[in-house]
Amino acid sequence: MPHPETTMRPPETVTDARGLKCPMPLVMAKTAMETLPPGRDLLVMATDPEAAIDLAAWAHEQGHALAERDAGGWMEFVLTRAR
Repeated sequence: MPHPETTMRPPETVTDARGLKCPMPLVMAKTAMETLPPGRDLLVMATDPEAAIDLAAWAHEQGHALAERDAGGWMEFVLTRAR
């Protein structure tokens, strides 16, 4: 799988969940994803370590692609809408 920094394009939507605890990063991601057409990207910024687990499980369940990277002080998750 290619390294995320080399394949990421500008996201359609950005959700800033930094400073929020579980389940808010996931809730915010779900809400934002509903507005995106298939194939478009959502960037979620989060500081809660549980966000990585929640977002990965939800993305897998829904068939969305997920890339993540450490942004220095928070994590960035790029979800690509499947359907």
